Amino acid sequence: MSRVEHALGVIRGRWKLLIIHHLLVREPRRFSDLERAIPQVTQKMLIQQLRALESDGVVRRIAYPEVPPHVEYELTAAGRALAAALTALHDWTIQSGHTGVSQEAGAPARLKPG
Repeated sequence: MSRVEHALGVIRGRWKLLIIHHLLVREPRRFSDLERAIPQVTQKMLIQQLRALESDGVVRRIAYPEVPPHVEYELTAAGRALAAALTALHDWTIQSGHTGVSQEAGAPARLKPG
């Protein structure tokens, strides 16, 4: 498997890039924050996508020993390194005229690298 195929495998999934985007905009985030940020995703799918990103080392899950449980998600260094790729995708949509998704529907905001 090539490096590109491996990278695509890590971010493959309808919601993974949006999850990463929202964590780049503000982290850490609670599960409920991510649900509100991406209202189209079901709770089950959000859990699955977060677990997969955690398994691939892109997202870190932080569980606090409290009642009720308090769990936050943040990007790892590998996850934050995807900022440049998301910025490139954002710029491509503008340059190519593929801007069919509105900001309200989840289009990524311009990200600052680093």
